[in-house]
Amino acid sequence: MSAQSAAAKLGPTRITDPAAFGRVAVLMGGTSAEREVSLDSGRNVLDALRSRNVDAFAIDGIPALLEAIRAGRVDRVFNILHGNKGGGEDGVLQGLCEALGVPYTGSGVLGSALTMDKIRTKQVWLSIGLPTPRYVRLSKGDDVHAAARSLGLPVFIKPSSEGSSVGVSRVLDDADLDAAVELAANYPGEMLMEQLIVGEELTVPVLNDIALPSIRIVPKGEWYDYHAKYISDDTQYLCPGLEGAEEVEIARIASEAFIAAGCSGWGRVDFMRDRATGQLYLLEVNTAPGMTSHSLVPKAARQIGIEFDELCWRVLESSLAGAERGGAVA
Repeated sequence: MSAQSAAAKLGPTRITDPAAFGRVAVLMGGTSAEREVSLDSGRNVLDALRSRNVDAFAIDGIPALLEAIRAGRVDRVFNILHGNKGGGEDGVLQGLCEALGVPYTGSGVLGSALTMDKIRTKQVWLSIGLPTPRYVRLSKGDDVHAAARSLGLPVFIKPSSEGSSVGVSRVLDDADLDAAVELAANYPGEMLMEQLIVGEELTVPVLNDIALPSIRIVPKGEWYDYHAKYISDDTQYLCPGLEGAEEVEIARIASEAFIAAGCSGWGRVDFMRDRATGQLYLLEVNTAPGMTSHSLVPKAARQIGIEFDELCWRVLESSLAGAERGGAVA
């Protein structure tokens, strides 16, 4: 989607008085494998909201949030927990907030729980004809070599329910399969073997259910791993990532995939584009994307004239529309 079109659809911010948000718990950290990234994201969000005079304060993890809610200190939650099992992207936090009547940012219970599971997200997308790489579901003890023969090397092996490239291996040779499975098996749940698409990695951030300009990711290394995402300063980000009809098409697919997975508010939809054919393939949805100095949603927002502090404000505004997205009501 063009910068002008996305900006026009978003329109101006709806809230002008920071007091309208009440006391905002910026929920970060937690106990998932993505704790450190979440703490980094959370500090940035907290600083941005405070710079706009929002009464925001940090909360580390879901148990501490529950205590603060019981003490009457929380009017709404800005969820910047990443991951599952103590992260805020698997539906558990969302269910807690809805049960207690506390508004929160991001997708509701269904969208959060579904997209945390890459296998079941793929099943939904395939059922409505959306493109995603071929895959095999792996359980501990399965014949990983037979699975690789069925897909054809090279492949990715990853935990089905982790993010930020945690536990992911790029496997080019049969001899490396067992070590890749051993790494992925360190994380809870099923594992996923996925066809490796040779081409460009792209992502489409979503804000208020509107697709922002795409970003093409050009890592210095062979693929966009944890180091390239959060540590290296050599990764290039091209925004928009595509031009003309191709940019329109990736925005269309991203929007369809986001809605089909039950998501709402803000997030990020990740893709691969086959270098030989130009075919786009959906990888996953992130319902609480990173907000670090290397993160992608802020880069796309800046492309349409939205700086980081305004981006955080707009995400927080989405917590006032809970009834419309099936989430908690403000």
